[in-house]
Amino acid sequence: MSRAPKWIDTDVHNAINNPKDLLAYLPKAWHAQWLGQGIGVSSPYYSPVGVMRKDAKPPQGGQPGGDPGYLLKHHLDKYGIDYAILTGSGVLGISLHVDADYANAVISAYNDWLVEHWLKFSPRFKGSILINASDPAYAAKEIDRMAGHPDMVQVIMASGARMPYGQRFYHPIYEACERNGLPIAVHPGTEGRGIAGAPTPSGYPSRYLEWHNILPTNYMTHVNSLVCEGVFEKFPKLYFVAIEGGICWLPHLMWRMDKNYKALRDSVPWLKRLPSEYIKSHIRLTTQPIEEPEKPEHLVQMFEMCGAEDIVMFSTDYPHWDFDNPKVVLNVLPKAMRQKIMAQNAIELYGLYEAPPAMGEESASGSPDEGIAEAEVGGQ
Repeated sequence: MSRAPKWIDTDVHNAINNPKDLLAYLPKAWHAQWLGQGIGVSSPYYSPVGVMRKDAKPPQGGQPGGDPGYLLKHHLDKYGIDYAILTGSGVLGISLHVDADYANAVISAYNDWLVEHWLKFSPRFKGSILINASDPAYAAKEIDRMAGHPDMVQVIMASGARMPYGQRFYHPIYEACERNGLPIAVHPGTEGRGIAGAPTPSGYPSRYLEWHNILPTNYMTHVNSLVCEGVFEKFPKLYFVAIEGGICWLPHLMWRMDKNYKALRDSVPWLKRLPSEYIKSHIRLTTQPIEEPEKPEHLVQMFEMCGAEDIVMFSTDYPHWDFDNPKVVLNVLPKAMRQKIMAQNAIELYGLYEAPPAMGEESASGSPDEGIAEAEVGGQ
């Protein structure tokens, strides 16, 4: 008997174990560059704790998140997660490469590899179509090429960019997403890399901690741009997913945008509603890295202020160092809000109305909240 999913993880990083794994899908003209340079867009920042959890490395070797069987066992099975939305690992920066032709070739190869090595492995894996946002015309073609695969549930691009994502340069991407009924997602980590601008309006922070702290400002930039440029009027069926950008900045942005709109609406005559209404209708966020105030009730208040119950989806960021344990991280939220964030909002966005049969009957028993209090803290 079918049931609805109880946990959907909307940010799981699947890795390429060996660069040679992509060669079968990449035109030979690009083999030497791929093996010699890879993504070709490096970070200037050093993390003293690394990026990956040490326990996420498969026992037989390879990259953390690189073995689909171990990822199922170590993460999905361990926490009773029905579906993992795969977001890639270390690949998003390719759209900030100086050579758009090379970037396009690698992206198409990655998408084909994703289908063969991950989506065919288990129905619990759902894919994100990687695109090169620096070449919207090619990106639109890639969306059309891959959208027919039933396990591709969204499009993904780097949050680092040359210009804010509401600008008309990017509109062919949104047109293709709407045409194929797919949301468009962004993920951080590429701010300040390649052909993107500096990670802050004042330039480059000095160290990883500063850079990591300030990432939400880039998300504010993109959401502000998408709304004010009228993207959601032009593409009324489009959803924009802001992965791993935090949440508590959103009430401030909504209030500021609504206040200024009342005085400056003549500069954006295409908008027919308050900016906050577009945000609640078209923007979706993910929980990790969830804010952790000293008083947990303050987090609940912030969630209530921005309508998080309807727009936030659960994520762990597995296998990164700041992984959020699914049995612990939402414990401070009211039950009704928690249950919508755990799965319902993702069910509706991605159309995942039934849990995969591979979960088995043992995963179908019990309440979604059972075992939360006693679960280990994990990577928190």
